[in-house]
Amino acid sequence: MEPQKVDGQKVDGRKARGEKKRRAIIEATLRVIERDGIAGVTHRSVAREAGVPTTAPTYYYATLDDLLIATLLWSAEVLCDDMLQIVASGGSAREIAEVIAKAVDENRGRTLAEYELYLLAGRRPELKAAARRWLDLAVEAVRPADPVAFRAFLAAIDGLLIQGLIADVAPNEDELEPIVSFLIRGRDDVTAASREE
Repeated sequence: MEPQKVDGQKVDGRKARGEKKRRAIIEATLRVIERDGIAGVTHRSVAREAGVPTTAPTYYYATLDDLLIATLLWSAEVLCDDMLQIVASGGSAREIAEVIAKAVDENRGRTLAEYELYLLAGRRPELKAAARRWLDLAVEAVRPADPVAFRAFLAAIDGLLIQGLIADVAPNEDELEPIVSFLIRGRDDVTAASREE
């Protein structure tokens, strides 16, 4: 049987199915963390959530650390796209505020799961490189003139997300916009000052 072709390229069906199953396992891992926290992640609980045979998670990810690292990397690369695209394109304070508001309200469970993974990296050195991927992607996407000012801006965004997650009522974009506007001005002021030197 000949492999399928897509846009003139041969496609290995087994490889495509394997990638699809890997993604299903990673997405299921994040859902388990949303619902039960990191403590709820086992190969069996992830298999159940993904609707795959119980051996599938261990086939693709031999250890739980392997599974958590893959989930962290996927989270940084896929789920942070909205924020990175807006920041990289010089997005407005309103656009950034909308992304933050959505993350701490509509997507609260997902954002909590991501931060739980990031914080776990503080205790587990083998997860640190994967947890730093968000920062690496952001700096790579934006290529800031002043990396220090940009890192300070991202740290403030992280702080807003954490504050939003622990608030009794999640802040909306109207409440967040003036704060983000202040952060952007501060970032731009520092960048302008460094260019004058």
